[in-house]
Amino acid sequence: MQTQQRQKIPILQNQVVVFSKNYLPLARINIKRAIVLLVTGQAETLEFSSTQQWEVRSASVVLQIPEHIRLTSGNPERYWKSPAVNRREVFRRDGHTCQYCGSTKHLTLDHVIPRSKGGTHTWDNVVTACEQCNSAKGDRLLHEIPMTLRTKPKAPIHPAIAFAEQFWKEQQTIET
Repeated sequence: MQTQQRQKIPILQNQVVVFSKNYLPLARINIKRAIVLLVTGQAETLEFSSTQQWEVRSASVVLQIPEHIRLTSGNPERYWKSPAVNRREVFRRDGHTCQYCGSTKHLTLDHVIPRSKGGTHTWDNVVTACEQCNSAKGDRLLHEIPMTLRTKPKAPIHPAIAFAEQFWKEQQTIET
């Protein structure tokens, strides 16, 4: 009896990769959610050369749950709104580090093009800066002082795109 329980627990902890209708990897979900999507016809099995399958049994049914499934219903390109430009989201985007010196202490927000000089409060103009760098930059443009940005500020990308990029990077490292 204990042997059977040991085998069931790891299966339910496995993750399944869900692809959109047009084969964009969207997310990893637990195997229970994958079963629901497959049984209700909202998803179908995807088989790659290295696809793993898990056998799940109930009193009347034996299911083969694949490592990858593809949604068959729903809007393939869900509308996603970029989050508002605020302190928490800018810090998250910039990895909680000053975009001028790399410090992680006493962080503030800085407008690359100061608002007094026509700069806007948008994703491509707001960066994380430590108090020291923010004071040193002041109300000046970057070309007026010897400071450079570590990364170009940009709006966050759609979560599905970020997941897809990470998924394909992981696949490349597995294959090599």
